Amino acid sequence: MSDKSELRRKAEAHRNTLATPGHAAALAAHVGALAIAPDAVVAGYAAFRAEADPKALMLALAGRGHPLALPAMTGKAQPLRFHRWCETDALVVHPYGVAEPQADAPVVVPKVLLVPLLAFDGHGTRLGYGGGYYDRTLAALRAAGAVCAIGIAYAGQELPEVPHGAHDERLDAVLTENGLTLFCL
Repeated sequence: MSDKSELRRKAEAHRNTLATPGHAAALAAHVGALAIAPDAVVAGYAAFRAEADPKALMLALAGRGHPLALPAMTGKAQPLRFHRWCETDALVVHPYGVAEPQADAPVVVPKVLLVPLLAFDGHGTRLGYGGGYYDRTLAALRAAGAVCAIGIAYAGQELPEVPHGAHDERLDAVLTENGLTLFCL
C-alpha cells in the first residue's frame, strides 16, 4: 500500500469523527468572505459519506444571485461535467454512490468550484479519494480560463503537509467553520 493510500485511509477515518451539528450553517455564515464575482456560476457537490456539506453555503450563494451547478462523472479518467442545479431538482445516484444532477439538466462551465477533500495543508494541497476527478477537472478548467477552487472542510482536516504530485491541482482557498484561508500559489 502506498503512503498516500494509507494517508487517505487515516484521513477518512479522522474526518468521520469531525462532523458536528451546525457545521453546514457555520460554513454558510462565511458566505461574504468568498467575494465571488456577481453572477459567477458556482459548482458545489452533494456531500458523500462524512464530507463537509456545502449545501447551506450553496443556498446562501444562490440567495446572492449565483447560479449553482453540481458535478457528474462522465467516465473513468475524464474531467467532471457540471449541470445547473437548484434545491428542488431531483438527483440520481451514480454507481459509486455519489448523488448527481439529472443528465438532461443544462451543462454549464463554473467559475468557482467548491471541492470536497479528505485532508488539506497550508499550501493548498488537497488529498482526495485518489480517482483524480477534481485534478483533471481543475486542470481542464484552468487551461480554458480562470477558475477558483475552494476546498470545503472541517478545520480538523488540516495536516502539516499533504504529499503533492505533478498532476495534483492546488486549491486557491479552503473554507472551514473557522473561516476562509487563502493560499498564495
